[in-house]
Amino acid sequence: MDALDDKILDILREDGRASFSEVGRQVGLSTNAAAARIRRMEQSGVILGYRVVLAPDVADGAGGLGAFIDVRLDAERESEDFLAWSRGVPEIWDAVHVTGPYDYLLHVRVRDTETLNRLLRTLKSDGRAVQTQTRLALR
Repeated sequence: MDALDDKILDILREDGRASFSEVGRQVGLSTNAAAARIRRMEQSGVILGYRVVLAPDVADGAGGLGAFIDVRLDAERESEDFLAWSRGVPEIWDAVHVTGPYDYLLHVRVRDTETLNRLLRTLKSDGRAVQTQTRLALR
């Protein structure tokens, strides 16, 4: 990683759909050189993926609930395995590995409290969380 890669990442953070040619133009590289750098960052795990972030009222159809869930994993559960698993759960918008008494902080969006309850049970059964703490987002 160098300063040019950092500039490329800044562009992709703003617009994950920016074309290779657009990225190259903004950082002073050819389309092929920009594409090669982006592919290298994808292959090395710097860029994990791209996703659409919907407005809350579009994402859940009725406003729904935003929440933050602290998760402590089973001692046998590998952190990277949990992260990979969490990417397949549509209600989990972001999973951040954190310091302190919990292993992860999840930002989730659910339709209602029943869906939140189901997600918490899934975290414990499939995600192998041994403890969770949930806080609802008020705004």
